[in-house]
Amino acid sequence: MSILGLKKKQPKTFKVKVITMDAEMEFSCEVKWKGKDLFDLVCRTVGLRETWFFGLRYTVKDTYAWLKQEKHVLDQEVPKDSPITFHFLAKFFPEKVEEELVQEITQHLFFLQVKKQILDEEIFCSPEASVLLASYAVQAKYGDYDPNFHKPGFLAQDELLPKRVLMQYQMTVDMWEEKITAWYAEHRGIARDEAEMEYLKIAQDLEMYGVSYFAITQNKRDTDLLLGVDAQGLHIYSPNSKLNPNKSFPWSGIRNISYSEKEFTIKPLDKKKDVFKFYSSQLRVNKLILQLCIGNHDLFMRRRKVDSIEVQQMKAQAKEEKARKKMDRQILAREKQMREEAERAKEEMERRLFQLQDEARLANEALLRSEETADLLAEKAQIAEEEAKLLAHKAAEAEQDRQRLEVTAMKTKEEKRLMEQKMREAEQLAVKLVEQSERRLKEADHLKQDLTEAKDAERRAKQKLLEITKTTYPLIAAYSPPPAPPEATDAPYDSASSRLDFKDSDMKRLSMEIERERLEYMEKSKHLQDQLKELKTEIESLKLEEQQQQAGLYAIHSEARGFAQESVYMPHSNRNSAYMSQRTYFEEV
Repeated sequence: MSILGLKKKQPKTFKVKVITMDAEMEFSCEVKWKGKDLFDLVCRTVGLRETWFFGLRYTVKDTYAWLKQEKHVLDQEVPKDSPITFHFLAKFFPEKVEEELVQEITQHLFFLQVKKQILDEEIFCSPEASVLLASYAVQAKYGDYDPNFHKPGFLAQDELLPKRVLMQYQMTVDMWEEKITAWYAEHRGIARDEAEMEYLKIAQDLEMYGVSYFAITQNKRDTDLLLGVDAQGLHIYSPNSKLNPNKSFPWSGIRNISYSEKEFTIKPLDKKKDVFKFYSSQLRVNKLILQLCIGNHDLFMRRRKVDSIEVQQMKAQAKEEKARKKMDRQILAREKQMREEAERAKEEMERRLFQLQDEARLANEALLRSEETADLLAEKAQIAEEEAKLLAHKAAEAEQDRQRLEVTAMKTKEEKRLMEQKMREAEQLAVKLVEQSERRLKEADHLKQDLTEAKDAERRAKQKLLEITKTTYPLIAAYSPPPAPPEATDAPYDSASSRLDFKDSDMKRLSMEIERERLEYMEKSKHLQDQLKELKTEIESLKLEEQQQQAGLYAIHSEARGFAQESVYMPHSNRNSAYMSQRTYFEEV
């Protein structure tokens, strides 16, 4: 076995991973490939024709570098990893994006890269411009704003604003989303490529847009400065200010740029101006600065020349493509509008159909209700007719009862009149009896007085007689003749006793008459009281009967009130007052 056979065979290919702004790709490359071969493969895969803006960047130690196209890939300071990682990024930026960026893919890649640089705060952006740029980014991603679809919180997972802006104000995520959505709603009708172009047009006016910064020193005393390289030229900044340069060298005013190891020299076109020299920390950085200066200067000069045939063809094709897309968008918008109108018409027809169905259902229900109501009304009419007949019959009965009650009332009035007459007669009789009783009492008092006087006279007469008898008896005995016959001797005594007997009989007779008259008076008084009680009882029964008749008549009158043409008026108050007066009178009696 030969010594050469012992050597390990070198691989003919190597793995490469290329990371773009929106994708990752892996390729198997041949060892002999140069940087241009790999770059062209990536551009063909992406579909990019404006290749002069882009490059493949890789990381070297603590800095980065761009893959050189004229050298072999493996001969450069690329990482020894497998696969080797490259980032496909924009290396140079246009002065005016709207005029220079032709392809839509070019615009999209620039949009994604500038957006990332703003969110990573590599490009300073004010809060107002950040919100406006975020609204165009949302339009590019989600299309037209639809409040029915884009509910609050639909941007919660999207990174749209730099952290510096979020921390600068005391606002919640919902408040920022509300501000972005307010601008987003105004971008209705803008296509994705147009929204991305509007984003880039705003971003290109930012001070740090498209600037690559490098730390330099102006002299050996290590005065720290920043060098900025962009499409306009070279700029010198203070370390703490990347927005306003201290000194600028436009590409049109630079005659020559060169470096010797760490020293970098800028010679102005005007020989009267001083040559500007600065120093970098590494030779690799000077090479990168020179590479960026050459590429930006070439593009600067290229922009001021007539476009090449390839660029003219690309612009023509892009113009045609934009016109076609615009027409397609118009057609799509018209079709969308027609579809929306058709959907609205369909919804309107469906709504009208539902409305008509509801109206028909309601009409059917109303018809059924009307039929039921008609049947119910017919039944009610029949019932009402029967009730009318019944009430008419009751009204007739009520009229008969009324007439009967009127007759009864007339009879009651007549009876009342008779009773009142009886009452008056009884009253007169009572008055007469009272007067007669008073007269009898007076007569009895006179008779008692006469009797008392008669008794007194009798007593006085008896006493006087006794006195006369006592005084005259001795004289009579002395001078009297011989005794006469008994009849003659007893005559004076008999006449006196007869007079006394006469007096006693008159008194007895008078007492008997007075007693008889008293008994008659008591009987008449008792009879009069019995009559008064009977009258009172009869009046109470008549009053109760009349009240019952009035209550019955009122009930019949209430039932027949809707059908009877006349009503019966009963003067209750007069009758009740008359009865009350009669009752009061008899109670007093």
